[in-house]
Amino acid sequence: MSNDLNFYINGEWVKSESNETIDVINPANEEVIGHVTAGTKEDIDKAVNAALEAFSTFQQTTKAQRIELLKNIITEYENRYDDFVKTISKEMGSPIWLSEAAQAKTGIKNIQETLDALENYEFERPEGEYTLIKEPIGVIGMITPWNWPMNQITTKVSAALAAGCTMVLKPSEISPYCAMLLAEVFDKAGVPNGVFNVVNGYGPTAGAALSEHPDVAMMSFTGSTRAGIAVAQASASSVKRVHQELGGKSSNIILDDVADLEKSVKGGAGHCFLNSGQSCNAPTKMLVSAKNYDKAVEIAVATANNTTVGDPNGEFRLGPIANKVQYEKI
Repeated sequence: MSNDLNFYINGEWVKSESNETIDVINPANEEVIGHVTAGTKEDIDKAVNAALEAFSTFQQTTKAQRIELLKNIITEYENRYDDFVKTISKEMGSPIWLSEAAQAKTGIKNIQETLDALENYEFERPEGEYTLIKEPIGVIGMITPWNWPMNQITTKVSAALAAGCTMVLKPSEISPYCAMLLAEVFDKAGVPNGVFNVVNGYGPTAGAALSEHPDVAMMSFTGSTRAGIAVAQASASSVKRVHQELGGKSSNIILDDVADLEKSVKGGAGHCFLNSGQSCNAPTKMLVSAKNYDKAVEIAVATANNTTVGDPNGEFRLGPIANKVQYEKI
């Protein structure tokens, strides 16, 4: 990307004062495919200030205006769909078929679902003798993971935009290009300057600066429990609202009266392996009764042995693990 080392702030690609860069690595061959700048507190300040200034006018936009913006975003997203597919595959290793069928598609799906909800949403409604009025809260800080980048980013940004909020996004340093591509989409769609801002960087620096910033009204974070604790602690100083989706350990329970044990075990194992097991909802535990245990293990082993792994550009079910830390973890 031509703006690799820049940040999208106030509708422009601006240079950081930082000289520190982060390698973006293709996990399929471990080659460096580019570099992004490691953002600083000063970069976060600039982005938050831009979002705060934009909020004064964006909060006054009508529902109809925000509906039109979301429609424009969907159109521009569709125009860049192939770019999203290729970018996701290169930076986090998702097979092309999965990037096309799910990874990139969830972006459009999330925005469309937000649009559908907004069209019928009532920001004001009578409650007996009173009128209940729902207003945008302000600047939203967002930190997203690398495993389902467009799914996580679009879930957050589309809802914030629909509500009339402005935002600063710090995407994962492992998969930053998707967010930068989305900034190009937002720009082309006519999203007002300052409404959507992107600053790359590490969690302990850029992420912490965003979480503790006094002008950020709410933090939305998806990632590990450890990092979620850090976000909550940093946010506490200004008593801002915090929304988090953290790690888990999902159980797949197969009861004795299951109609088709083989289908259930294959389906559960296949779901677990999807995206190379790098999903927060991957059912990594399968619980079966003692009488079905041996058969279930046999089916699960066969399913694993028949699952192909290889180059994301090839016809393989699974691609590589996104990075060394994740490889050692799972």
